[in-house]
Amino acid sequence: MIRIHPTADVSPRAVIGEGTSIWHQCQVREGAHIGEQCILGKNVYVDFDVQIGSRVKIQNNCSVYHGATLEDGVFLGPHVVLTNDLYPRAINPDGSLKGNDDWEVGPVRICYGAAVGARSVILPGVTVGRFALVGAGAVVTRDVPDHGIVVGCPARLIGYACACGHRLQPDEAGVLACPRCGTAYPGLPLEGE
Repeated sequence: MIRIHPTADVSPRAVIGEGTSIWHQCQVREGAHIGEQCILGKNVYVDFDVQIGSRVKIQNNCSVYHGATLEDGVFLGPHVVLTNDLYPRAINPDGSLKGNDDWEVGPVRICYGAAVGARSVILPGVTVGRFALVGAGAVVTRDVPDHGIVVGCPARLIGYACACGHRLQPDEAGVLACPRCGTAYPGLPLEGE
């Protein structure tokens, strides 16, 4: 069953997957595609033609703009913004109001299982890798590798995360492994390499 709160504004030209919940005051625009079993918290904005996979959680007050793709299992914390314009201006150099043909969309991709912390901003042209973790308040200006942990403004790589979310540590053999679940990641470089 699809659940759409009565205060939500969901375009009839959006595709919503089975088991998805869209809560108070959300707006989902035409051409958006939202997969199965997703949760869109209060006041989420999903722009036209945005692609969202299944089992995605988007917390309150997020803005997901045109050009964004969220793969399955993505988490966006409260107030996250996925931007799409590298050269934002309201007007052209001649003073005329910019229209749809006066700018180029800068796509953003958040890959499978990645999590983006509260109040983070992802700039256009950025890909956040599989199971990567973006710390709260980060401003991400360049790609984040699979399992990468980035923090700060601009965001910088400080380590790697397990699929379960915990920070990886070197084991006795010098391989990054999860101290909680024990999963080893022999393909990832040790921090500082």
